[in-house]
Amino acid sequence: MRPILIALALLLAAPAHAQQLANQLFGAHAYGSLQPPEPIGSYSNGCGAGLVRLPETGPTWQAMRLSRNRNWGHPTLMEYVQDLSREATRHGWAGLYIGDISQPRGGPMTSGHASHQIGLDVDIWMLPPSRLNLSVAERESLSSISVRTEDQRRVNGNWTRSHYNIMRAAASDPRVDRIFVAAAVKLEMCKTARAADTAWLQKIRPAAGHNYHFHVRLKCPRGARGCETQTPTVAELSKGGNGCDETLEWWVTDYLNPPPRDPNAPPPERRRHPREYTMADLPRACQAVLAAQ
Repeated sequence: MRPILIALALLLAAPAHAQQLANQLFGAHAYGSLQPPEPIGSYSNGCGAGLVRLPETGPTWQAMRLSRNRNWGHPTLMEYVQDLSREATRHGWAGLYIGDISQPRGGPMTSGHASHQIGLDVDIWMLPPSRLNLSVAERESLSSISVRTEDQRRVNGNWTRSHYNIMRAAASDPRVDRIFVAAAVKLEMCKTARAADTAWLQKIRPAAGHNYHFHVRLKCPRGARGCETQTPTVAELSKGGNGCDETLEWWVTDYLNPPPRDPNAPPPERRRHPREYTMADLPRACQAVLAAQ
């Protein structure tokens, strides 16, 4: 009977919810749905069924900013986070400080990210943990560190070989689709990688605003039919190479000093932020995630 009741709830709720802001509806849920784990839609337009909570503290990790209640994700991501935190101890760190993952049922967030919607994204702090018994209050007040200079062109003195090794391990995992970092970090990694071992660098992708953390994105798990694979792929973005090319140089040239805009060109079309999405913008299956227990 339960699937029938959920379907009925979905049918009744859909018209009423269609024009409501999705971030307000998903942000109101304190717990995941009692459904089989399933990422639904795309990383920036979707939700997550059956997400599970990362324990606040483990032997090699701590979840930060607990007041946000964003330490929920797909079980595959939870396993990955714990595996990587153990790997970090092989490179001189006590473990990892874990930032935002997803809301309990995914979906657009009430503040911040455009992505992190289907339980397959995680932010990992650049700050090496000094200890893994921080109080709840300490996790609210402690800040991460930037590993990039203010001019955005180089890494700063906070960058270490341990950062490199942990990110190399993170990208080498076959579960990973891509990792977003500040362009200066990718440039430094390209410079210092061994020539015979750079295939993993293809997954390291430059992105604005990723100097205090690196953002890991997993591939759609096998059998997750509702999950949309991101395009273009990292192979397409890097033209089959490792991404240490002219496209990377753009981030420290034209991106920082854009050429004058053609006054006759039409203004760029404004892109809606996911915080503006209504339920009608999300995959229909997300209605069932909201309606589930």
